[in-house]
Amino acid sequence: MSEQVRGGCLCGRVAFVIAGPFEAFHWCHCSRCRKDTGSAHASNIFSSPDSIDWLSGKDEIKRFDLPEAKRHAKAFCTHCGSPVPYIGRNGAYLIIPAGTLDGDPGIVPQDNIFWNSRASWYESGAAAEKYAEEPEDRRP
Repeated sequence: MSEQVRGGCLCGRVAFVIAGPFEAFHWCHCSRCRKDTGSAHASNIFSSPDSIDWLSGKDEIKRFDLPEAKRHAKAFCTHCGSPVPYIGRNGAYLIIPAGTLDGDPGIVPQDNIFWNSRASWYESGAAAEKYAEEPEDRRP
């Protein structure tokens, strides 16, 4: 894929475009990624650091490097808190939270890493009933 994929944060202040091709797509189930995303796993796409063009909001981004971790970091919009792409700590890759992309990246998850650390409810949730939209009879 050599097409560009647009993306951004929830509030729209941060916007970017990334040129493919993408190198890897991993679902990470480690406890750090679960806490980082507040979900069952992180969905990260990897690309070269020079593949991103920031369209707006670069000055709205804050980065956090977990001090005791060799690799774990995150970047987010300071206004809405949404994750945004960032350069890995070793400088070798651009890490793109897949959910920030507005279009099809042309790559699918290749693997589930740190599988033994997955949330105890992960597989039950994946097998649960599916709805196209929020059901009307849903209760909090």
